[in-house]
Formats: sequence, C-alpha cells, structure tokens
Amino acid sequence: MRTTDAVAFWDGVYAARPAAGNPQPNARLTETVTGLPPGDALDLGCGNGGDALWLAGQGWQVTAADISAVAVERLAALARSHGLGDRVITVRYDLHKSFPPGGFDLICAHYLHTPCDLARATVLRSAAHALRPGGRLLVVDHGSAAPWSWKQDPDTQYRSPQEVAAAIDLDPETWTVERADAPRRIATGPGGRTAEVTDHVLLIRRTA
Repeated sequence: MRTTDAVAFWDGVYAARPAAGNPQPNARLTETVTGLPPGDALDLGCGNGGDALWLAGQGWQVTAADISAVAVERLAALARSHGLGDRVITVRYDLHKSFPPGGFDLICAHYLHTPCDLARATVLRSAAHALRPGGRLLVVDHGSAAPWSWKQDPDTQYRSPQEVAAAIDLDPETWTVERADAPRRIATGPGGRTAEVTDHVLLIRRTA
C-alpha cells in the first residue's frame, strides 16, 4: 500500500472514531514505566494519545508520532487542554520512509500493526539504536484480536515476543531482553464493550 493510501487509511480509521476527551494509557505501559525516572520518550503510533498524555503527566518529555494527521492534531489539542502542551510534541511521521531523530530514554510501540507497507523489524531496530544507554524499548503487540478490531482475519498468525526479538536481531552485548511474555487482560473497546485479549510484550534495554 502506497504512503498516500496509508495516510488515507489511518486518517479514515481515526476520523471514524469519536475524539476521546480523556484517553487512557495502555496497561503494559503503566506497569513498565511506573517508578522509572522520567526523561525523553518517543511514542511510535501514538493514536488517540493516552500513552503520551500519561507519560507527560508523569514528568516525561514526549515526542508523539503517527502517520495520521487526524490523530496528531487531536492529540496536540488534548495536550493543550490538559495543560501538557509543553511536554508533548506531536509529529506526523511515515515510519516506512524514515525514523524520528534524537536520542530517547524510553520508546514505546503499542500495537504497531498495519495493513500498509511497513518494515517493522527495521523500524524497531532503528528504535533500539535511538535509545540512550539505560533506555528501554517497549513493544506491545496483539496476541489475539478484540471483537472491535479493524482486523478480523481468523488466519492471522501472531508473532511471539521471542520471534519479534529475533527479527530485530540486536547485539546482546549492547541490548538486553528484560521481558518477553504473553499476558492476558480484560480490554475495553468502543461503547464500553469488554473482552479478554492477549498481549505480546517485549521489553529491551540498551546496556551500552
């Protein structure tokens, strides 16, 4: 899928959803980051902005990137309305073409799945290299499909955290896998619907 098609697709996805006045952070983010000293964070595929706003509220300086202009414009407005406009920088970014510049103490990629062209392993490898020493890359993927997901293909194969780590192919002398598991949780979707889903969680720390 071409970039123009990818932009149209994701703009359409977010435009079809009502804007959230108080989007909530992902559970895997809060359980991982709580207690860490705040620094510079990069949120890849920021979506409705719950993660970026929560991080900013915890004292992090956040760069929130998404291919959808609808998503980043909504998040910029939310950050201002929450008094966090000085802590959240929103950028429309096509990760298929390039990676946001800078060094970060935390990079999170929650559910960075797309039907569009995206070399995910390359993007995640770039993210690992953008970490400062001691920084962490948190990758959370779907291990199952919620009933409200845009993708409902029963033949979908969900790659394990170990498979994702192998595809990124990082030097173990520089990066350490701190977590690779598949916990379950109760997710809440549009209209308050709930369902049990599986997350595939990969946490990598740059040690040198």
